[in-house]
Amino acid sequence: MATDSWAQAVDEQEAAAESVGLNPKLEQSNDKAAQSLLNKLIRSNLVNTTNQVEVLQRDPSSPLYSVKSFEELRLKPQLLQGVYALGFNRPSKIQETALPMMLAEPPQNLIAQSQSGTGKTAAFVLAMLSHVDPENKWPQCLCVSPTYELALQTGKVIEQMGKFYPEVQLVYAIRGNKLERGTKLQEQIVIGTPGTVLDWCQKLKFIDPRKIKVFVLDEADVMIATQGHQDQSIRIPRMLPKTCQMLLFSATFEDTVWNFAKRIVPDPNIIKLKREEETLDTIKQYYVICNSKEEKFQALCNIYGAITIAQAMIFCHTRKTAGWLAGEVSREGHQVALLSGEMQVEQRAAVIERFRDGKEKVLVTTNVCARGIDVEQVSVVINFDLPVDRDGNPDNETYLHRIGRTGRFGKRGLAINMVDSRFSMNILNRIQEHFNKKIEKLDTDDLDEIEKIAN
Repeated sequence: MATDSWAQAVDEQEAAAESVGLNPKLEQSNDKAAQSLLNKLIRSNLVNTTNQVEVLQRDPSSPLYSVKSFEELRLKPQLLQGVYALGFNRPSKIQETALPMMLAEPPQNLIAQSQSGTGKTAAFVLAMLSHVDPENKWPQCLCVSPTYELALQTGKVIEQMGKFYPEVQLVYAIRGNKLERGTKLQEQIVIGTPGTVLDWCQKLKFIDPRKIKVFVLDEADVMIATQGHQDQSIRIPRMLPKTCQMLLFSATFEDTVWNFAKRIVPDPNIIKLKREEETLDTIKQYYVICNSKEEKFQALCNIYGAITIAQAMIFCHTRKTAGWLAGEVSREGHQVALLSGEMQVEQRAAVIERFRDGKEKVLVTTNVCARGIDVEQVSVVINFDLPVDRDGNPDNETYLHRIGRTGRFGKRGLAINMVDSRFSMNILNRIQEHFNKKIEKLDTDDLDEIEKIAN
C-alpha cells in the first residue's frame, strides 16, 4: 500500500492492528455485540425508520393481518398496561406485521430482520408474556442472546413490560447465576446465553426442553460471529417439541445468517426490510487538500472560524489520531467529546448522551460511532481520515454510514473530507466513482453555501 509518508503508514499499521486484534473473528464478534448493546443503551425512543417491510408468508393464501393499535391485539389488560408504561403508544412498523403472527393461534414461526430501535425486543417479549400460562410453575419460554450484557438488556424489557403481571417470573441463565443441582425452576421465562442455556437443559436438567412453548433466538448475526455460539444455538432448538414456536431476529441477513436461520426455524413466515436506497442526495460533500495531519487540523480551525456549526462529528482512522485531535480541538477552546474502541460500552453510551444533550459540540471518534447513532443537531461530518479497509481499499459502506450521521430527519447535511496524500486522493476518487456522486473541492466561495447548511 503506497502512501506519501512513513507516519501515515505507521498510523495505518496501528489501525490494522486495532481492527484485527489477536483473534480477528473474536474481535469482529465483540464489535458487533458491543455495537448492538450500545444501540440499546442510547435508544430513548423508537427509530422512525423509512424502510418498507416485506412479508413472505409461509402460507401465501392466508390473509395477512397488520395492526395499527395495541388494543387490536386483544392483549391481557395487565400486558397492555405494561406496553403503555414502556412508552409505546402505537405499534412500530415491524410490530404492526410481526405481532399478529407472533400472537396467532396456532403459533406461527417467524424469521425477522429488524434494526436496533425498531421495537423488536418489545415485540417478542410481548409474545412470550402472552403465551405463558401463569398457573404452570415451570419454564415455558426460552430466549437466547449472544452475550451476558445483551441478555440483561432483554431481561430489563421483560421486567418492565411484565411489571403489572407479577404471576409471571423471569430467571437469567447467565454466567455467575449458579443454582444448586436438582433445583426445579418455577420461573416461566428463561433468558440466557447459549452455553449456559444448553447446560441448564442437558447437564443440569434445570429446564425441561419438552415443555418450552416459545423459543426466541435474538441477534442471530452477532450469534454466528461468536465462536462456539452457532453450534450451541443449533443444538438447543433440536431438543424442543415440534409444537414450539420459533422466533429468530437479526439486524442483517447475509447468506450466512439466512442459512443459519433456516436450520433453526422450520416453515417460517419471513419479515425483511427492503433495502433502503443508498441516498446522498441531501448531503453536500466537499474535500480539502492538506499535506499533514497538522495542516488538516489547521483547515479544520479555518472552517470553524468561517462558519457557525451546531454540532459536528469528526471521524479518525485510529485511536491515536482521535486522541491527539480531541486534545488539539479542546486547546482551541471547543467543548469536545472523545469516543473510541477501548472504552467500555457504558462509557461510550454516556459520552453519546452528553453529545446528544449538547453538552459538547464536537464529537471526535473512530468507527465505533459510524453506525446507528442519531443526533438530530449534527449538521457537519468531517472525515479527518477517509475510511479504508484492512487491505487499503476504500470502505464505501463505512463512508456512507459516517456521512449518513448528517442529512437526517429531512434536513440537508454537510460532509467535509480531508485529503493529505496521493493515496487518500485516490481513495476519494474511488468513493466518488462508487456512489457516482461528485465531491467538490472546498473553496472560500463555498463558505456562504455551507454556512446555510451547517447552522
